[in-house]
Amino acid sequence: MTNKNKTEWRAIAARVTGILVILTGVLLAARVCVASPPVDHPIPSIFDSHSTPADSIRHLSHFVLGITGLIFLVVFSLLSYAVVKFRNRVADSKREPAQVYGSTQIELAWTIIPILIVVVLFLATARVIHAIQDAPKPAEAVEVTAIGHQFWWEFRYRGLGVVTANELHVPVSDPSHPTPTFLKLLSADTDHSFWIPQLAGKTDLIPNRVNETWLDPHETGLFLGQCAQYCGTQHAKMLLRVYVDSPEDFKVWARGQQQPANEDEKEAAGRRVFERTACLNCHAINGTSGTGRFGPDLTHLMSRNTIAAGAALNTHENLRLWIQNPDAIKPGSLMPAMKLSDAELDALVRYLETLQ
Repeated sequence: MTNKNKTEWRAIAARVTGILVILTGVLLAARVCVASPPVDHPIPSIFDSHSTPADSIRHLSHFVLGITGLIFLVVFSLLSYAVVKFRNRVADSKREPAQVYGSTQIELAWTIIPILIVVVLFLATARVIHAIQDAPKPAEAVEVTAIGHQFWWEFRYRGLGVVTANELHVPVSDPSHPTPTFLKLLSADTDHSFWIPQLAGKTDLIPNRVNETWLDPHETGLFLGQCAQYCGTQHAKMLLRVYVDSPEDFKVWARGQQQPANEDEKEAAGRRVFERTACLNCHAINGTSGTGRFGPDLTHLMSRNTIAAGAALNTHENLRLWIQNPDAIKPGSLMPAMKLSDAELDALVRYLETLQ
């Protein structure tokens, strides 16, 4: 084999190797998406669905990936064949490649086949969109109004009189007795996007517009989500947690949320701090003069596992730090540092910790 031939084959090998590296990367990425996440580090994935809308999206995703994967294999095979078969040879360096003009069969093939593929994908997608957006609402459905704020979530349960924040509780839906949760999505300021990958697709919250989505979870547990639309400095920490409870546990939780705020007289000093500072301008606590809606309702603050829209666990230390210096937990959040004395801060934290 001459040196020129060796050079040609090295160039071919380099091209084919590059294509194989790309293919390997694509397959590894797909494997990461489909693989079950570790239990101690849950990563929400649309391929691990636990709700009727999410199931539809997963099936559609598999269908689309199957078709596009087949297209990739065909194109890759033809490209590899062309690279080897029609490589530049020294003997052919001054010859013009064979030209193909006016092949009706080829032109029809590369026109009709893509059109058919697009039509099939369009119809499959439209069917799923219609099934999700136009799903009938049964009488037993739980209705929730979800309001996106910078940078937290407000949930108002219509018919139950429950107001909470960042942590959404919904009942599990038994196929024999469906109890889906229908959400009306509103925005208090800018664009947000409500997304729990394992339970439903993304739905935007747009100022002065009402959008809707629904959940129909098949099993109990905790499912993680977040805002999927850039909405400002702390968009990445605008998290949400969805607790899917058994019907009995959901009723118990709702009854607890309907109770008035704890009025422990031993913590009256902390309550006075809340009522005479700017806290009551942004936050509401039933039974106090605080009726603000700019920040989360704190009536049952300690029933939540996290604070700052999931940015920190709801512990004594984190709660104290959050009030003292919000930027230490969530830089750029709109909650101001209250500048309280240590005595006032301790009294306020003790009072808030009674709000079960």
